[in-house]
Amino acid sequence: MTNTPPKLTDTKALALHRNRIRGTDALFLQQVAADEIEERLSEVNRSFTNPAVVTGFPQIWEKILPNAKIVPEEDVLALEVGAHDLVIHAMGLHWANDLVGQLVQCRRGLRADGLFLGAMFGGQTLSELRSVWAEVETKLTGGLSPRVAPMAEIRDLGGLLQRAGLALPVADCVTKNVTYKSAQHLMQDLREMGEANALEHRHKKPVTRREIETINEAYAAHFPADLGRIRATFELVFLTGWAPDESQQKPLRPGSARTRLADALNTVEFEIPRKT
Repeated sequence: MTNTPPKLTDTKALALHRNRIRGTDALFLQQVAADEIEERLSEVNRSFTNPAVVTGFPQIWEKILPNAKIVPEEDVLALEVGAHDLVIHAMGLHWANDLVGQLVQCRRGLRADGLFLGAMFGGQTLSELRSVWAEVETKLTGGLSPRVAPMAEIRDLGGLLQRAGLALPVADCVTKNVTYKSAQHLMQDLREMGEANALEHRHKKPVTRREIETINEAYAAHFPADLGRIRATFELVFLTGWAPDESQQKPLRPGSARTRLADALNTVEFEIPRKT
């Protein structure tokens, strides 16, 4: 008997939130991610003829890569094995029920030496809102419920790329600090960009007026910005990896170096006495 891991995300709720997006005005963070991915692609000296983009934001990617296959955000991705020379997973991995599984499916969708690029919210995202919700909910109800999705830390993501079988893994991030009139305006913005709470075990009762007022007050007290506004942190993490191929560079075997490091650095080497 196998143990099925608990679901993180209510995928039906997430799809509903994505479908409620109207226009692209609220998708400024998704556009930042797209711009960053475009810049990374420009640095790769290669033309891609059969790209695929896994995303809940087709309105952005249909303009950037009009010839790409748009793949919906689902637990099982509609990617044909070995069909693509580029797979982009754009701003949905932080909702994945199986993050490594999503990366594995993207790797399988790549041809040998194909490129994977991922963009997702990282662990520092909405740290202020998490803190305020914990304080307010504990004060008002004496307990906590899941309000903001747990997001992976960048220090762990490079290892996940390797686990998924991707070569030459790189994880880096861009942090954006955004100001809002109030915490209520922040949460409204999250809804409009399709990032409202879609956790499987979320509290499904509507937020009360008292809770909103208390959240606004606590947020303004703890995380103020200029001109009476509040600040919110968004960490965008970018993942890069390649489908393995014999043509790729490989690390040297330990002990195979022919030049001493001290000589390369033009410095003097000292022997450190061993403790006995």
